[in-house]
Amino acid sequence: MAKINTQHSYPGMHRLSVRTTDEDIERIENGCIRTHSLCEDASSELQRVISVEGRHPSESQTSSFTGRGAMARLSRFVISVRSWATRHLHHEDQRPDSFLERIRGPELIEVSSRQSNIRSFLGIRERPGGANSHWPVARFNVNYSNNTNEDKKEEKKEVKEEKKEEKEEKKEEKKEEKKEEKKDDKKDDKKDDKKKEEKKKEVFVIDPSSNIYYHWLAIIAIPVFYNWCMLVCRACFDELQFNHIKLWLFLDYGSDVIYVLDMFVRFRTGFLEQGLLVQDEKKLQEYYTKTSQFKLDVLSLLPTDLAYLKLGLNYPELRFNRLLRISRLFEFFDRTETRTNYPNMFRIGNLVLYILIIIHWNACIYFAISKVIGFGTDSWVYPNVSVPEYGRLSRKYIYSLYWSTLTLTTIGETPPPVKDEEYLFVVIDFLVGVLIFATIVGNVGSMISNMNASRAEFQAKVDSIKQYMHFRKVTKDLEARVIKWFDYLWTNKKTVDEKEVLKNLPDKLKAEIAINVHLDTLKKVRIFQDCEAGLLIELVLKLKPTVFSPGDYICKKGDIGREMYIIKEGKLAVVADDGITQFVVLSDGSYFGEISILNIKGSKSGNRRTANIRSIGYSDLFCLSKDDLMEALTEYPEAKKALEEKGRQILMKDNLIDEEAAKAGADPKDLEEKIERLEASLDTLQTRFARLLAEYTSSQQKVKQRLARVETRVKKYGSGTLSVGEAEVEKYEEEKKQ
Repeated sequence: MAKINTQHSYPGMHRLSVRTTDEDIERIENGCIRTHSLCEDASSELQRVISVEGRHPSESQTSSFTGRGAMARLSRFVISVRSWATRHLHHEDQRPDSFLERIRGPELIEVSSRQSNIRSFLGIRERPGGANSHWPVARFNVNYSNNTNEDKKEEKKEVKEEKKEEKEEKKEEKKEEKKEEKKDDKKDDKKDDKKKEEKKKEVFVIDPSSNIYYHWLAIIAIPVFYNWCMLVCRACFDELQFNHIKLWLFLDYGSDVIYVLDMFVRFRTGFLEQGLLVQDEKKLQEYYTKTSQFKLDVLSLLPTDLAYLKLGLNYPELRFNRLLRISRLFEFFDRTETRTNYPNMFRIGNLVLYILIIIHWNACIYFAISKVIGFGTDSWVYPNVSVPEYGRLSRKYIYSLYWSTLTLTTIGETPPPVKDEEYLFVVIDFLVGVLIFATIVGNVGSMISNMNASRAEFQAKVDSIKQYMHFRKVTKDLEARVIKWFDYLWTNKKTVDEKEVLKNLPDKLKAEIAINVHLDTLKKVRIFQDCEAGLLIELVLKLKPTVFSPGDYICKKGDIGREMYIIKEGKLAVVADDGITQFVVLSDGSYFGEISILNIKGSKSGNRRTANIRSIGYSDLFCLSKDDLMEALTEYPEAKKALEEKGRQILMKDNLIDEEAAKAGADPKDLEEKIERLEASLDTLQTRFARLLAEYTSSQQKVKQRLARVETRVKKYGSGTLSVGEAEVEKYEEEKKQ
């Protein structure tokens, strides 16, 4: 029966099974997935053939692909080829990696998903060892006629094992995620710790523009000045060193302590980087150590006075390296000059100090040279110290200082030199004196002229006005009033032009200064009390200070109001038409003329003044013009409406408004003003257009002339280049034509 079953009973089914398996492979490679039932039929047929053939092993081993058992052997061969192909096509099932999935593109992810679907359809699973199993389609075979109970149990066990493996993998993934979260938390904690450490590392930094730094400069300038004055004096005058040795040692080492502290201050002195003060300790140290001043500071602190142990205490010149810290003294002088309210006086005093130090050093060097040559050996050196009159310390120093002053200033006669060394020293002294004092005298002259520059400029204005009044034969009374007005300006220091002084400042600083000076005054005006801060700043910048002398009329009844006034200082009187009768006296903080500059519709007075206002004494007022107010209100239309409403309410209280005219349309006067402005702007545009048109026509004519010249050249000489002689002839002809 087995033979009949294998050879004759199922020939069609065998052929069908082989064909379907081949078609399955081709369709899977092309991306088409076959239905599951057909694969089950094919696999069941193959299993049946294999099971039948397995009962006759001897026959199957001896026979070939032809004859008995040929179909079973062929099906086994097809299965082995198929399993080999699947192993080599999918030799590694890649482990899912979230990182790789993020990097891979959408197309690769789709391809990997297709491969996983194909493998799940074919039943290919990954063993724990990593290798793929053999052909497992028979596991899902519906026909269990040839399967035993043991096979079913094994299949169930394998399914359970796979489920366990999946659960274990999920647990491992969760553990890994928890570990990663813990690592991230640890990293965040480390970052927070680093930030805290950085905050802790922020050390005390001194701002170079602060008062603390300036006070420290004043402290460090004292030992620097002490060393520059006393070291050379002690080195040249031995009595000064011997008589006060303890005092000098105390002052020397006290100055050394301040020098050391100054280096610590320099290490903590901040600097600006991208507009911000650097507070990092390492950056501050690197910045200071890279400067040349650091090397000088280190040299100034070298312990050269240790040579006292060998040479003795009579050599203060060993400490001359302390003089290298002189930059601190110059820095203190520069900052004091910017801080003081009397910079010119400070500059003059500073120059006098430099002169005294130079004379002092020159006197000490003169005495030292006299000591080397020998006191009293000739008429040039210092007299013999054995004489009691010249043996005193005070006489030694004063005589040397007197000689140094006469030599450097070249204003007196000194004993002539005798030896070559003396001649050389005197020549050097004369050269130094000429160069130094020429610069000093020049600086002093410029300082004095700068101190009187404002007075000279003011006096020039007064002189020009005097000449004009004398030329035009102005009355003496009016001339006296003008001169008194100028005297008042000068004595009260009101000659300064604010715009000229503040023109070099940026707009923000100008606004801040104007707010600080004028904002409180502007807020006193009723109509500006509730305005926006931006509008007030704009108006503050447009206020102009004016000064009126006694008896001057600020405004008269019936005049057109083009500005409003705010009283800063002085008293004004509202007077009758006779100019004598006073109705009201206005004092500091009062204002008037605010309604006339708003152009309120329906005002009975219009833009006319309704009273006479006269200055009783000298009055200092702020003036705000109508044009400046309207220019500022163009950017604030809501504020303009609010101001007009406030002005209308004020007029209604005083019964100075015509309600019918207010409700009517636009004022024809306003329209006329607008039309005039448009005409003026149109005129300016026309003039600009005419200029541009004239420039265009002139340039067009020049281009045409050039083209005509080029055409004539081409006609005469062809396309070739001109020779030197031909070009000269052509230039001569063109000059003749011109």
